[in-house]
Amino acid sequence: MAEYAHLGEALGTDFFSVREQFTAEQWDRFATTRTFVDTEVLPGVGDLWERAELPWKLIRRLPELRIVGEDIQGYGAAGMSPTACGLVHMELHRGDGSLGTFLGVHAGLAMQAIAMCGSAEQRERWLPSMSTMDRIGAFALTEPDHGSDSVALETSARRDGDHWVLDGRKRWIGNATIADVVVVWARDTDSGEVQGFVVETPTEGFAATAITGKLSLRSIQQADITLTGVRVPDENRLVEARTFADCARVLANTRGICAWMALGHATAGYDAALRYAMERTQFGKPLASFQIVQQRLVHMLADLTGMQLYCMQIGRLADAGRLSPTVAGLAKMNNTRAARRILSEARDLLGGNGILLEHHVARHWADIEAVHTFEGTETIQTLIVGRDVTGIGAFS
Repeated sequence: MAEYAHLGEALGTDFFSVREQFTAEQWDRFATTRTFVDTEVLPGVGDLWERAELPWKLIRRLPELRIVGEDIQGYGAAGMSPTACGLVHMELHRGDGSLGTFLGVHAGLAMQAIAMCGSAEQRERWLPSMSTMDRIGAFALTEPDHGSDSVALETSARRDGDHWVLDGRKRWIGNATIADVVVVWARDTDSGEVQGFVVETPTEGFAATAITGKLSLRSIQQADITLTGVRVPDENRLVEARTFADCARVLANTRGICAWMALGHATAGYDAALRYAMERTQFGKPLASFQIVQQRLVHMLADLTGMQLYCMQIGRLADAGRLSPTVAGLAKMNNTRAARRILSEARDLLGGNGILLEHHVARHWADIEAVHTFEGTETIQTLIVGRDVTGIGAFS
């Protein structure tokens, strides 16, 4: 392996000089995270992935890097620009999808739900300790029978004096087995509207069980949650989360970030394939000297640069407060699809070595499957964009 010791490191692929457009703030976040990934994440991440072990040492480093809290201002949160948020997630996923997803759930979903839908008192109560990660967050929306049609969720919330009683089940809830603060979305039995509640764990009636047998994002735990008569004080009901549309506002924020995540995975795959092709000798010369290998690398680069341009544009729109859920969905659909192509090519170009964790392709090849699915599948994103361009809804 010594001859391929640098396969996982970033080559700095920037064929269209996108980096020249970074502001000083964006560059600082990008460079800090890139150094962290190359020097601290990559050396041991394969073993963690294989053992399906949470990378606690790396997780505890995130607040020290000042990248926890997305674009939330105050409360000790990172307060990054939307483009800087995207760059951070890109780099974390270039290193490890599990670590990046952990932060996405904690900060991009749980913290953002409280920031966007909570009162001033609620933000002050939870966000500072979540910014330092003294409290870990989770976001419980998806249910066993409701994934893409999450608006039809069945978890119920019944008012009982100055408390609410929650009953139901959730599935695929990242961080739930270790979370201190779980944002649970449930339907008010009186109004029929979906509302958000902050469940502080441990609490009676709340149980989270890790889903086993995963072949993607192995180092983060997703869980099945059961809520059986869980009593939540009314002061823990997010005051601005009155309908499912409020939940959708939170999800719209993360949809664009998924495009950046996909770019991180694809960058890792392309970098590893290019470096391997330069270093691997077959038939007496480097793989990179063969025409068909060069053709495949160039096709991968074409996909990669397209992904970069998608991300920079949605970053600009987000910075200006103009990123729509439909545009974010188109970027997510395009980038996860392109990342799958790149990673499939990278795995093949590495031959048998492509399935070994030490060559930094197999993890990303598996992990992109989760990114491709969560926050709205390619099919759902396609139908959302299709509705926008035709004016006809193909689903309810």
